Amino acid sequence: MYMQKIKELRTKNKLSQEQVAQAIGVSRPTYSAIEVGKQKLNTDEVQKLASLFGITVDELLSGHIPDIAKYKHMILSYLRMNMSVDGKIPKTKLAKLLYLTDFAWFYDHTESMSGMQYRKIAYGPVSDTFFRALDELEEMGKIEIDRKHDDAKNRDIILIGEAESNYNEKITTLNSEELILIKKIGTKWKNKKTQEIVNFTHNQLPYTLCRMDEIIPYVLITQEDPGTVF
Repeated sequence: MYMQKIKELRTKNKLSQEQVAQAIGVSRPTYSAIEVGKQKLNTDEVQKLASLFGITVDELLSGHIPDIAKYKHMILSYLRMNMSVDGKIPKTKLAKLLYLTDFAWFYDHTESMSGMQYRKIAYGPVSDTFFRALDELEEMGKIEIDRKHDDAKNRDIILIGEAESNYNEKITTLNSEELILIKKIGTKWKNKKTQEIVNFTHNQLPYTLCRMDEIIPYVLITQEDPGTVF
């Protein structure tokens, strides 16, 4: 399945077969055979290819390639909704908003908005790419991450906000219908505490029916009533 996506990723990144072949340490004819499914990748080649395209090995092998640029714009869209006095959103709450958005979009369109895979963890569900996306946005100067310690509760609090220098960036990867859904979900959860949205997602069927650390199938959200999708 992953072989069907390799050419798509190569062309999307504007790379030639020769360039990719050199990056993973094979000849161009060998790489050409990989793209058409006549040659298999070894473990080292898979890791190099995933690194070259900026995705995880699991994403490459599954053939399920998320739209990271779109996912980052979903993050920025929520940060622009003024969901708190200072405009910042707790990291855990932001992760849940993104999860609800992708699964709510699947509920109506039978496809995810960003294409991300979500995993069941203790504070999940959360996308495997969430933490990497935040790190990259921070490194690019698009968001600011405040790390504070709550002495009363003896826990760290991480708040995410958009950097003022990034306010003029246009959200080009999301269409009007997608932005409307984001606004609906953001409005519903704007004044809710992080624990409330955590409890809500943990009580949904996609989370309860999966084992810990398991990838959550999108199709499970279709078993929810419309009023409990987000």
